[in-house]
Amino acid sequence: MAGVGPRLRALRRARGVTLAGLSAETGITSSTLSRLENGKLRPTLEQLLPLARAHGVPIEDLVEAPLTGDPRIHLRPMRRFGLTVVPLTRRAGGIQAYKVIYPPASRARATSLQTHEGYEWFYVLNGHIRFVLGDQEFRLGPGEVAEFDTRVPHRIGSAGDEPAELLTLFGPQGERAHLSTARD
Repeated sequence: MAGVGPRLRALRRARGVTLAGLSAETGITSSTLSRLENGKLRPTLEQLLPLARAHGVPIEDLVEAPLTGDPRIHLRPMRRFGLTVVPLTRRAGGIQAYKVIYPPASRARATSLQTHEGYEWFYVLNGHIRFVLGDQEFRLGPGEVAEFDTRVPHRIGSAGDEPAELLTLFGPQGERAHLSTARD
């Protein structure tokens, strides 16, 4: 239980949520959340359940249940804004990796262009996507890649009757994906 506070803080910061925002999501006061994150208050089950739900993680991730010896990775998909998002990295901060599944265009919610801090790279695994970046529009299919500064207005969505699956790398502080090769 000693590591619960730092894990809670890391999850909140990774989502870019303030204590006040998390308080509104969970119904737990900001001061209680602060005391939990600083280790000054031992969490109860009644506090951990809404926190796990808000962060989209199983409660075991908050209390760090002992390892079972099973080397397999058990990915836990989350539903966010009509998308299915599977986090592929488990550490807070730095570049994050996700598998994102966009519903077929006919079932997708209409969304406006968005902007936020960061830099994103994505690879289309399956299906086709409609990618709007500023005043440009692109249709990408399997094997195609795009990267962009997320401060530019953008929107990504399925372009067909099938779901579209993307592998996404996102750097919340604007980190770009780099490929280093050894020089002979």
